[in-house]
Amino acid sequence: MINQLEPLPDFLVSRYRNWKSSLYLSSQDHFKNLASSGQNPSSMVISCCDSRVHATSIFGADAGEFFIHRNIANLVPPYNPDGENHGTSAAIEYALKELKIKHLIILGHTDCGGIKSGHSLHSKNLNPDYEFINKWLAILLPAFNKIAKDVSKVKQVEQLEEESIKNSIINLFSFPYIKKAVKNKNLSIHGLIHNIGSGGLKFLNPITEDFENI
Repeated sequence: MINQLEPLPDFLVSRYRNWKSSLYLSSQDHFKNLASSGQNPSSMVISCCDSRVHATSIFGADAGEFFIHRNIANLVPPYNPDGENHGTSAAIEYALKELKIKHLIILGHTDCGGIKSGHSLHSKNLNPDYEFINKWLAILLPAFNKIAKDVSKVKQVEQLEEESIKNSIINLFSFPYIKKAVKNKNLSIHGLIHNIGSGGLKFLNPITEDFENI
């Protein structure tokens, strides 16, 4: 198997060497400190796998500031130790129990392919080629059930982007230690949507339960 692998592409080798001789060199003391002292991030960001989403860039963060977990459509499954989808749940558990993060951010974005696929799935337009994606996007069903069905598909998808984050927050509170941490003021949870084209950022207002521009 391994002997069938290809060498690292030249453009990646070139980019690495450029990073090592420039950005790394200018901050090597910081990186060496991270290596010797370990990580101590204040926040966890659950974001989408979409290559256009760059959480550290959006917030101007340096290495070591954010504990980042990425998955399709930035979803959080319900608390279910005996069930499936343990990758995201394990990352959340590590962030809370080991890293003691103070802030947990669910970062959605516009034009999300995962949300579009989830809308198609729950609209009974199943893509049979998706062996794993369809099972993962089943998490979206409660959010899908809340969106208006008498509007255009574009509007439905936009609503689903928002409802999916609300649903993930509801699922977060099904984790006993998260519910306890929030109650004890040891953790704050935030829902955000990044507009890829405009650079805008909306936050979920806990009072109005609507997304508002920052």
